[in-house]
Amino acid sequence: MSSNTVRLNVEQASYAYSAGERQAPLFTLEATSFQARSRELVAVLGPNASGKSKLLRLIAGTLKPLSGRVELDGFHTSQLEARTRAQRIAVVQQESPILFPLRAWEYVLQGRHPYGRTFHFESEEDFAIVENALEQVGAKHVAERWMDKISGGEKQRVVVARALAQQPLLLLLDEPTLHLDIGAQVELLERLRHLAVRNHHTVVVVTHELNLAAAFADQVVLLHKGKCLKVGPPAEVYRRELLEQVYEAPLEVEYSPEGRPRVSIRGGKEIGLGSTPAQVV
Repeated sequence: MSSNTVRLNVEQASYAYSAGERQAPLFTLEATSFQARSRELVAVLGPNASGKSKLLRLIAGTLKPLSGRVELDGFHTSQLEARTRAQRIAVVQQESPILFPLRAWEYVLQGRHPYGRTFHFESEEDFAIVENALEQVGAKHVAERWMDKISGGEKQRVVVARALAQQPLLLLLDEPTLHLDIGAQVELLERLRHLAVRNHHTVVVVTHELNLAAAFADQVVLLHKGKCLKVGPPAEVYRRELLEQVYEAPLEVEYSPEGRPRVSIRGGKEIGLGSTPAQVV
C-alpha cells in the first residue's frame, strides 16, 4: 500500500449507550471523522471521560458505531471475523495483567494465536517473528526473563512486541505511557514512531501526554465531552484558546524552530514532558 493511500477511515462515527432502552444516554460520542495512512502516528487527546477509549474501541471494531463507519482498508472493522480482525488490528490496553508465569518470549508468542498457533504447535517462522518483534522494541535481552521480574519500561516494550507479533496493519495503544517515568515515555513514543515508518504500520495512541503527542504525532484528534473539536497536525490543533477550553487551565503554547508546539502553564510553570494540565493544577 502506498503511504499516500488512506488506510484507516473514520467517517462521522458516533456511539451512545444508556442504562435501558427508554433511558437517556449515559455517554455519547458525537460524529467523529479523521483519516490515517500507512506510516502515520495519530494521537487521540482529551481529558478523562472525553471519549478517547470509546473511540479506540470503535476503531478496533469491538464496538459498533451507532452511525457512520470505521473502515480499515475498506472493510468495516466491526464486521470483520474475530480472527481476521486480530490479524489486522493489534490493541495494547492500559493494563496488561499476567495471569500465569511466563517468560518474555512466551508472552510475545501469544501474539501468534490469530494465526492458529498454540504453545504446542509453534513453527520456526513463529519463533523468528517473536525474536524480530523483541529486537524491534529493544527487548531481546529480556527474552528469557520472567515477566514479573522485569521493569515497567521493559514490560511495556514486551507488550508492544506481542502486538507486533500479530503482524497487524493497525496498532492501537490506550495510554501506553501510563506508570512510566519520563525517559521511558520518550523512548516508547520514539520506538512507536520508528515502527510506524519502518513497518508501514498505522499507529493510533490514546494519551494524556500533550507534549509527547506534539513531539511525535503526525496528526492529533482532540476530544472534549464526547465531541471531536479539532483534527489536524499538532501545530494546527494546539491553539491556546482551544486547549484552555478543553483542559480548563491557563496555558501557554510555544513553538520550536521545527514548528512543534509545547504547552506550559501560563506564568512560566512548565508542564513536564509527559504531564497534562489536569495533573499539575
